[in-house]
Amino acid sequence: MKIDFVSDVSCPWCAIGLTALETALERLGPDVPVTLHFQPFELNPGMAPEGEDTTEHLARKYGIDEAEIARNREAIRERGAALGFTFDMKARARIYNTFDAHRLLHWAGTQGPDRQLALKKALLGAYFTDGQDPSAHDVLVRYAEAAGLDGAQAREVLASGAFADEVREAEQYFQERGIHSVPAVIIDDRHLISGGQPPEVFEQALRKLAGLAG
Repeated sequence: MKIDFVSDVSCPWCAIGLTALETALERLGPDVPVTLHFQPFELNPGMAPEGEDTTEHLARKYGIDEAEIARNREAIRERGAALGFTFDMKARARIYNTFDAHRLLHWAGTQGPDRQLALKKALLGAYFTDGQDPSAHDVLVRYAEAAGLDGAQAREVLASGAFADEVREAEQYFQERGIHSVPAVIIDDRHLISGGQPPEVFEQALRKLAGLAG
């Protein structure tokens, strides 16, 4: 079974969705063999290099006040904690451009799906748990090394601009197919599960598609 996980490393619901999907896959075990591919989606493709204050950005983008932002953050923090993912909302003070992170993830995919998964999880943790800047090359290289990837190669990819065309083509491909919010979980190029669903939703859907009894 092929799963394309379309997401951004600055999307909190993507962190929740991936953690929930992994939980579902663990429950299914070897009954449902899966190949997981991470596909790029930029929530803020026009973001300036220096980033933007998170609260100001969310207030302007969604037309909500600080009190509602605080409530949303707490709901996200609680959902993450229930799944074992730590959101440090105070550390996530700014939102950044993520294009280079997607280039590095594309490269990691050429090293194997396990390496790409490790990097994806490392980058989600870098931003949401550690409050790091996922547009900074030094940060990306450090977390690539933590994910078991070659740091010198990662730095070369980032410095060279490699895989920029591939990332843009993939972004366009999924947008043209109606993906305008993330996470979007696409199974075997046919079936879509949208949003940061609970593990039970992913498990039930995958069981059904795999032809397994509930």
